[in-house]
Amino acid sequence: MTVVVGVDGAGRTHRLRALAPPGAVWITPDHPGVPTAAAPEGRSSLPTDSPGIGSALVVDDPHRLDDATLRAVSDVARGGVPVLLGRRPTLDRPALADLDEAAARTGVVQLDPLDAAAVAALTGRADLHEASAGWPAIATLLATGGLLPRVQRRLATVPPAVAEVARVVALGLDLDDDVLATAAGQPADVVPGALRELRDLGFLVPATERLVPAVAAALLDDLAPAERRRVHARVAAALAASGADPVAAATQLRAARIRTGADVFRAAGDRLRFTDPAAAIGWYADAVDAGADPALVAAGQAEAAALVGLPADPAPAGDPDTAHRLALVAGAVATHDGRAARAADVLAAAAPPGPLLAVPALVALGRAAAARELLAGPAEGKPLTRPAEGVDLAAADVVGTSAGSFVGAGVASGPARPFWLLAEAVLAAGAEPATAVPLLIEAAEAAERVPPAVVLPDTPHAWGAVVAVTAGDAATAEHLLGRALDRGVGGPVGAQRHRLLLAWVRMRTGRYDTAVAELRRTGAGLPGREVLLAAALRAGLARRSGDIATLRAAWSGVEPVLARQAVDLFQAEQVEELAVAAIRLRRPGRIAPVLAALDAAVAGLGHPPAWTVTVAWLRLQLGVAADDPAAVAAAADALAAAGPVRGRQRAQAVAAEVWTRSMGGDVDAASVVTAVEGLAAAELPWEASRLAGHAAIRTADPAAARRLLEVARELSGVEQERAAGESNAAGLSEREVEVARLVLDGRTHKEIGAQLYISPKTVEHHVARIRVKVGATDRAEFVAALKSLLNS
Repeated sequence: MTVVVGVDGAGRTHRLRALAPPGAVWITPDHPGVPTAAAPEGRSSLPTDSPGIGSALVVDDPHRLDDATLRAVSDVARGGVPVLLGRRPTLDRPALADLDEAAARTGVVQLDPLDAAAVAALTGRADLHEASAGWPAIATLLATGGLLPRVQRRLATVPPAVAEVARVVALGLDLDDDVLATAAGQPADVVPGALRELRDLGFLVPATERLVPAVAAALLDDLAPAERRRVHARVAAALAASGADPVAAATQLRAARIRTGADVFRAAGDRLRFTDPAAAIGWYADAVDAGADPALVAAGQAEAAALVGLPADPAPAGDPDTAHRLALVAGAVATHDGRAARAADVLAAAAPPGPLLAVPALVALGRAAAARELLAGPAEGKPLTRPAEGVDLAAADVVGTSAGSFVGAGVASGPARPFWLLAEAVLAAGAEPATAVPLLIEAAEAAERVPPAVVLPDTPHAWGAVVAVTAGDAATAEHLLGRALDRGVGGPVGAQRHRLLLAWVRMRTGRYDTAVAELRRTGAGLPGREVLLAAALRAGLARRSGDIATLRAAWSGVEPVLARQAVDLFQAEQVEELAVAAIRLRRPGRIAPVLAALDAAVAGLGHPPAWTVTVAWLRLQLGVAADDPAAVAAAADALAAAGPVRGRQRAQAVAAEVWTRSMGGDVDAASVVTAVEGLAAAELPWEASRLAGHAAIRTADPAAARRLLEVARELSGVEQERAAGESNAAGLSEREVEVARLVLDGRTHKEIGAQLYISPKTVEHHVARIRVKVGATDRAEFVAALKSLLNS
């Protein structure tokens, strides 16, 4: 006595035939008679003309038998006659439950879907498993083209309410029961029974409330276009009435070709304007087509357009909140376009968080006093309180807050925290980049936890990368940019910037092939700020390749950028590449106004050592490119007068002094090597290589020249080695692989240097680069990564 349980199409009848003994009598809806010999004593309700019982009874599709027949078979089973029962999963009547209990004496066989291999063996096709959810009948009908008639026949036998629920479920939406019931035009208590019926029909994916994909497709294909639009319209109405995700409702309205849901379309655009701005633009257009007032969608349209880099032509602001949001967008777009001065003015005049967003632009322009004044608070002069960690008030406290309440809850809220941290960090970077890096990391993390509901002029990740490079911390810069790209911070415009900055970091640290790869991935249509960055990248890569023809071709993108004279202090290193290109191509006319703007920015910040060194180093590189010893000496004096005492700026000051002496023919090889190693350690390998090369051709000592040329080749040849074929997944050069193997052997930097004929400082530089490439944060991770890499 066995029960076979499975949905329709799972193979119940096939399994019963396999289990039934010879001579068994089958009881089905088409042959419902119970044998007379099986009637127990005292029962007279059994048919008198039934055949003999045979060796066993096999009952198939009992859900279609009447209660009298089911009770008769239960009596037979309890009388000791073997009964095989094949039923659906649902026991919906007492008589059926009683029979199930009587028959299930030796066990229950549960029929599950077939796996992919079994479906392929059954149908001869390997592509039907997912579409059929593994149900054998559906897979077979898919292979033969007979699925639609089966779906039509089955739905014709169920109550109309079940068919209506099936049509809604076929859309593949994740709907609550109440929404599903409303969309199907049924009472809420009908839905559970309808879904149970669809499961028993074999129409649902096991353990879900989703229709089998092939069944859903067949059901929707069977609907006339007008019927299908009616289903979409009812779903949209149900979603809108329930207050559910407006994007889902808008999607159904669009599918139904309904143009009367302006509020739903606008709500969908508002929901997506920061997470999927391209889609939001489409929803706003649908809202206007459906009759929405253009002024009501103006701010959202402008925000979405700014994030994808499209020009916006919004309608006039209809209310203060819209005007405020449009002002924030205008400030952000001006920043994207490379017009920091205009951005600072627009944002400073806007309501919060505009003043906080204006601070970075003001610092970049050298307007430190104005930046500090904004951080001091509104007109009352009250200092603004830095928002506490963990405070999470509504975003509306920031966007739309009046200036008078800026000191209150709006500024202290969670959404305001990234703006505060960014403003503080960039102001700190104006004095000392290294001290600002931790603050910028904190601002980036805060922005990830609570994404700002405004278009950012620039992301904390981008600011963090720029400042980290200035501080000689390329690893942190790459980490922040990688996080930003992974999380989609700043939308498509942000992705362009982050990718270009990543290329910039890699070029500055000597990884030219990966810099080129990132540059190629940025696409066209860059805003003005990124046009400057891309031009600097192309010029820098051309200069490092020694290809004057390529540099000359790159100049077509350089000259218009310099002509704008719209640069700020945090673009100084990019300007360096453009200015050196101008000198190399004998076109210095564009340089003087740009240098004057940078000098003014440094003066406005009070001549902080770090930025004084940055601009003086730019002038030194121009002097070297022009072979002008007087210019190099003047720049070196400025570097020395700035008095940097540590980090990258100290290495630049030391190198400047050595460069000045070398250009005058006074070459001390030991001093040159020390300066070169300092630049390399500060993530300036190209400049280090150039210093060594310049000194080598100016010394009268052949041995010193050979040594310095070897050092220059060591620092400039990384990409040439890699171009010949990377030796491993981490992209280590041949020399780096040599160093890594000796590190694994337990050699000290001094021992490695002696074996490879390089200095311990150069070894230290190689080890630092290897650590960044393998992503190790401590020695244990470093050693483990090297073992995995070199032994694979």
